[in-house]
Amino acid sequence: MQVELELLAPARNKEIGIAAIDCGADAVYMAGPAFGARANAGNGVEDIEAACRHAHKFGARVYVTVNTILYDNELQEAFSLMEQCREAGCDAFIIQDMAIPAHFSGRKDFPPLFASTQCAIRTPEQARWLESMGLRRLILERELSLEEIRAIRKAVSADLEFFVHGALCVCYSGNCYLSEHLAGRSANRGECIQACRSRYDLTDSTGRIIVKDKALLSLKDLSLIDRLEDLADAGITSFKIEGRLKNISYVRNTVKAYSEALDRMISSHEGFRRQSFGKVSGGFIPDLDKTFNRGYTELALDWGRGNKGTDRNWNSMDNATAIGERIGKAESVARKGDSMQVRIAGKTPLHNGDGLCFIGTSGVTGFRADVCQGNLVTAKYTEGLRKGTEIYRNYDTVFEKEIENNCPPRLLKVKTSIRITGGPCGGTEENGKYGITATALCENGQTATTVLEGEYGKAANRSLMEENFRKQIRKTSGIYSFSLENLACAGDMPFVPASSINSIRRALAEKLSLETSRTPEDQGRGISTQAPAYPESTPEYAAGMEYKANCSNAVAAGIYGKAWGHRPEPAYEITHRDGAELMRTRYCIKRELGICPKHGGKLPSDITGDLFLTNNGRRLRLSFDCTRCEMIVTS
Repeated sequence: MQVELELLAPARNKEIGIAAIDCGADAVYMAGPAFGARANAGNGVEDIEAACRHAHKFGARVYVTVNTILYDNELQEAFSLMEQCREAGCDAFIIQDMAIPAHFSGRKDFPPLFASTQCAIRTPEQARWLESMGLRRLILERELSLEEIRAIRKAVSADLEFFVHGALCVCYSGNCYLSEHLAGRSANRGECIQACRSRYDLTDSTGRIIVKDKALLSLKDLSLIDRLEDLADAGITSFKIEGRLKNISYVRNTVKAYSEALDRMISSHEGFRRQSFGKVSGGFIPDLDKTFNRGYTELALDWGRGNKGTDRNWNSMDNATAIGERIGKAESVARKGDSMQVRIAGKTPLHNGDGLCFIGTSGVTGFRADVCQGNLVTAKYTEGLRKGTEIYRNYDTVFEKEIENNCPPRLLKVKTSIRITGGPCGGTEENGKYGITATALCENGQTATTVLEGEYGKAANRSLMEENFRKQIRKTSGIYSFSLENLACAGDMPFVPASSINSIRRALAEKLSLETSRTPEDQGRGISTQAPAYPESTPEYAAGMEYKANCSNAVAAGIYGKAWGHRPEPAYEITHRDGAELMRTRYCIKRELGICPKHGGKLPSDITGDLFLTNNGRRLRLSFDCTRCEMIVTS
């Protein structure tokens, strides 16, 4: 039996969701009007319905994110919204709050629930707990290694989903309280201010500056396009692209690149197949270097695997925003009033309107290439650009136009059978009455039949007429690519004009487009909450750290209370307790800077006491759990 693999794409809105499906996504995830972990990426229920209609034609799916923590006065609104999305045709919900599975327990007509990465899933114990709560899929932490993924795979039968591309949170997902602490805007409520992208000084307890004005918590973007086979072998069945705030160009380019990579991987493995239907062919050639990125990393995938697993270089401290593709060094910079002329080494073609940038003392500085003559660029004068500076292109006008104007078609294969009955006995002297019955079977399981009746003369050349049937049927109508598998005619072959044969194909396409698409196989199994004891041995939920359960309402408190024997401390967003870990991460500043003694580094002798991150007079304390190789940020 083949294992279905899914490429899951982000959709800020229905247009982007449809574009993702057209470029090869097997599923998209998008928010409804509220309670999504990206507050600025909401959609009306009618937009979700439109995305579902398009996706379902290809057997693709739409998952709705309801992955914030919920307060007591929000529960009924959230439940009502989910009912509306169910009626709109959504295929699953991505959730964080345990009040949701508790409320919908036993509902066999309700779509599956998936545990968001906000549930901080990084141990087999946590995975078993969430599966026991009725969660049908577990979206794992980005920071896991292949070995840790395998351990979770052995512990549960639920589907496993893993991020393969896009922006990285430096903290374990769902357990970051830095934005709430600094600005009263919770990441668990979809309002993160992305404080990890801010610039900080690294100081010691005396205030001595060790590193000045760098984005010390900012990570590069994730790219695992070359590791899909490893992930599938470890048990991942859904490969997720980050980016519900990204634009349509980013989604098209990234989805097409990963869809092609997944197809290549599957072509050499008989045990895998794609979850949806339809072939994407032609169109623009994807290039991940030309779309938004801060540089790429494979993060912790090889964690613990000798020298390969200890390689770091995860940080993008000089460029917390996109830099794009490297073009070359500035050979010369000549200022002329308010303009400048920059000659750039290298052979990369440049175009008028390209967005260029460089990394200066204050981070990434961008400028627009007004006129490009070979490698000579005329632009508005930009402070800080010097001879020898590396130049990057973060907006390629020609590539962007190609993505916009040369989108690939996604076509469904349709096998057609035609049976011709009748003949000269019922008609005029010149013509006979014929009935032409055409039956279509689409690869997504839909069927359609149409009948054409008319008076036609006898074909002078039967073979040529049969070939004309094949030629006219073997075309594309809408999203359907037809082939003629069988043509049966017991008597004389009629001469049927090409226009009539084309009308048969178009009628079949119209009927197929009106057919109800398949219901996902995993819907309707019901949700249960027969939970075992909660894994209290997990360090994150040990005594004194129960706020990390993110329990923000009475229903969830009851679920945890039943498992623990006592109700946990309320979520940090409610208590703002002193001494809480604002962030815990596998990313370690000391290791990244090469001053970690455990990994061959050495602390400067003049560092006094603890290390701190400072920004605008506010100071965050760093501590280091070297046993687990983790860094902790507190107030």
